[in-house]
Order: sequence, then structure tokens, then C-alpha cells
Amino acid sequence: MSDYKWCHGPSCHKSHTQDRIRGSKGSKVLRTKKVKTTKWNVDNGYQYFCSTGCWNDFFIKYAQQCIAIAPRNEPLETPIEDPKKVTHQSQYNSDYSYTTTEIKERVDTSME
Repeated sequence: MSDYKWCHGPSCHKSHTQDRIRGSKGSKVLRTKKVKTTKWNVDNGYQYFCSTGCWNDFFIKYAQQCIAIAPRNEPLETPIEDPKKVTHQSQYNSDYSYTTTEIKERVDTSME
């Protein structure tokens, strides 16, 4: 199996960059870039695209088809504990305090 894939960007072969120029004198072409599979991109979409621009071009062109594969007809929900407001005192200025809301996911204990 090859460590490289061709970029899936629909316009990758039209970008005017020197690293895409291929062919002999008189018959030059702009070619889609190869993307090397690395430890960094093996588990994400960057193994199929040479840049964020190509990724975005692909999604803009094929978004409706992608969504049709797995449509979402209902919202997803994550159970949480009741949120708690916590007031914090600044360690640099004793006259300053701020409040945050702590949100914790509820642990499902029904499987025990």
C-alpha cells in the first residue's frame, strides 16, 4: 500500500504553483498534488487533501452529497449535571473577581 494519495480537491490541478508543473518541454501540465500519509494525518481528513483550501473546495462542491450519506433528522444531546456558577478571585488583583459556569457530563451508572 502506498503512503501517498492524490489530493481530492476538485481544483487542485488548477492551482498555479511550481510544485504542480509536470511534463516535458512543449507539453507541460499542472498536476494534482500527492499527499503523504503520516502519523499526524493518518486519522483525519488531511490525508486526502494537500491544503485547507482544497479541503474547503471539496466540501463546498460535495457538501450536499456528504450530508445525504448520513443525514441528521434529530439533534444530538449529551446528558449533563446541573451547571454550577463558580466565582473566582483574581490572584493578581484582589478587587477583581469573575464567574464561570462549570458544565460536567453526567456519568451513566446504569450499566453497573
